[in-house]
Amino acid sequence: MSTIQTKQNTTTNTSALQESLNRQIAGWSVLYTKLHNFHWYVKGPHFFTLHAKFEVLYNLTTANMDEVAERLLMIGGRPVATIAEQLHLSPIAEVQGQLSAEQMVEQVIADLNAMLSVIHQGIYEAGEAEDNATEDILIGFTAALDKEIWMLNAFLGK
Repeated sequence: MSTIQTKQNTTTNTSALQESLNRQIAGWSVLYTKLHNFHWYVKGPHFFTLHAKFEVLYNLTTANMDEVAERLLMIGGRPVATIAEQLHLSPIAEVQGQLSAEQMVEQVIADLNAMLSVIHQGIYEAGEAEDNATEDILIGFTAALDKEIWMLNAFLGK
């Protein structure tokens, strides 16, 4: 492969990685807001447990969003930073209506699985771009999300 072809492939791979990272930033942003909604509006016998858990999750979401945005800047990208961009790119939809505590947990599980899908795409794109640092960051996210999904399913008795 010529030097010009290698440079074009690297640019293409980096561009795809940057797009993938921006989808993650958008998803984390929408999830952050959704988790606050659940944190504020959860009711019922599981209030204390879920109120605290949703706070843990929105703090995790903030840390992940910030880490991805900073990594994106390091590799020459521009993180999406408006609500309109985030809603457009997010794999997660805003919450609609009032949900029961169990429905909130089911929604969070679905959203974390959606984020895992986008993260797996990012791991692939990072590998294609030969960006081991980004790949490592994203692999770390998967372990943490797998655990959260497992715990939330256990909460639901699944």
